[in-house]
Amino acid sequence: MIDGSIGMACKCSVERRCLIYSSNLKEFCFDKDRRRFNRKNLRNVSTVLIFKRSFNRWRSVSGKSRIVSMDVREKSRSTLFESSKHKRVPIYVMMPIDSFGIDTSGTPRIRKIKALTVSLKALKLAGVHGIAVEVWWGVVERFFPHVYNWSLYEQLFKLASEMGLKLQVALSFHSNVHLSSRVQGVTLPQWIIEIGQHNKDIYYRDQNGFPNADYLTLGVDNIPLFSGRTALQCYEDFIHSFANKFDSLMGTIIEEVCVGLGPSGELRYPAHPLQDGRWQFPGIGAFQCYDKYMMEDLQAVAWQEGKPDWANKGPPIVGDYNSFPTDVPFFEGGEGGFLSDYGHFFLEWYSNRLLRHADAVLEIAANLLKKYQENEQNSVRLVAKIGLLYWWYQTVSHPAELTAGYYNTAFRDGYDPLTSMLARHGAALQISCFEMLDNETPQTFLCSPESLLQQIRTASKKRVVELTGRNTHERFDEAGLKQIHSNCYDSQAEAVRSFTYFRMNDKIFRVENWNNFVPFVRRMSTDL
Repeated sequence: MIDGSIGMACKCSVERRCLIYSSNLKEFCFDKDRRRFNRKNLRNVSTVLIFKRSFNRWRSVSGKSRIVSMDVREKSRSTLFESSKHKRVPIYVMMPIDSFGIDTSGTPRIRKIKALTVSLKALKLAGVHGIAVEVWWGVVERFFPHVYNWSLYEQLFKLASEMGLKLQVALSFHSNVHLSSRVQGVTLPQWIIEIGQHNKDIYYRDQNGFPNADYLTLGVDNIPLFSGRTALQCYEDFIHSFANKFDSLMGTIIEEVCVGLGPSGELRYPAHPLQDGRWQFPGIGAFQCYDKYMMEDLQAVAWQEGKPDWANKGPPIVGDYNSFPTDVPFFEGGEGGFLSDYGHFFLEWYSNRLLRHADAVLEIAANLLKKYQENEQNSVRLVAKIGLLYWWYQTVSHPAELTAGYYNTAFRDGYDPLTSMLARHGAALQISCFEMLDNETPQTFLCSPESLLQQIRTASKKRVVELTGRNTHERFDEAGLKQIHSNCYDSQAEAVRSFTYFRMNDKIFRVENWNNFVPFVRRMSTDL
């Protein structure tokens, strides 16, 4: 989920079946005369049989890096969930966004360390299991390549350990400048920014050529643009340095390592940039594949498929960031739309490149952390995070998901290949929106966080992928905390392995909020 957003959809049953598809999706979804959504028809998608159109003549555009199902591994891990339903769910509280600052010499330092110490003691007494800490690439390798300064995190990890708290570490290869309107944010490393000043194509670009400097485009994963290194090599060196530096804490104090895979640390494209003003909820977002490296890849794949006309462009007439799906032909299923041969080709390529990126980064992380996973009692859980784009989920095309890179529609389960890839690496999946109810979202925009959460749960269970949870918005009221508890201990599913409360600030310690938060923590920390 996108940090700081107000939340983000054809309500599809878990078992997808078939629809006699109308060639005029606009008539199906939208009453043009009245300019309002025909919600009744949209909701009916959940009750129909699966779309039987075959795309079999299209070969996978994944090439040699095709991601395959790991059935053998899944069967060997099939006992993972058998005893999880009645286990307690440890809670990590994410550190404040302003917990540190950069002094005039460029050295990162903990801010208000006395107040932070008192806060951590209070959380420990309340029953909180640990804290979640974002470890920023832009802080540690800030000025020069291969020069790592871990001093801030040495101090912070020592403080947490002295308080008796465990650590969930989020290796953050993104910037949060656009998500931090009230405090100083963290940029990418300065030497990366200097490269970007001369070559803006190291960042994702939208159809208008506007770059997003929050994360390196996956198009440079294997191109040595960064002082002789590829982006993947930069990530590998950083993870290796982290593991070496904190070797003595791995598995004892550091229990989870969440590896950043995109903006906000989530595996997705930056299709919904909120803070820079381009996007506002509930816009569909925009495809992010127009940097020269991704376009060169698209061109090569199109030629391989014998479709040179598809080589130099993304989808035509896709609206803008704030369009509604009924105003955009590509999402309505007509000629050249998401259900056409071209639409299938482009969306498969777009989503597959995202999965290949995650596959490569997680393979690096899994290999480097492997030795810490051999001891079952003191193992380190590898975690990947995705966004839950739940607005427009109750439409046929799920446009907000498509622009973000999740090829999930009324006719295709986009989360099965994702969880299959995670299973290959033994990685858990962190998902957000645990506090959200459908009836709390604006139904005008066909939202369904509950249905989307259930779909991902089902895909994860099929592939035997552990789940961890997180809230999207601060909730201190009893109803919100009760919903978190219900999602963590779903009677129809396995308990999640941990929950990250987003995030610590002064509000959590206000009497009226603390009086709800403490009982919630203790309920979560009790074996059921």
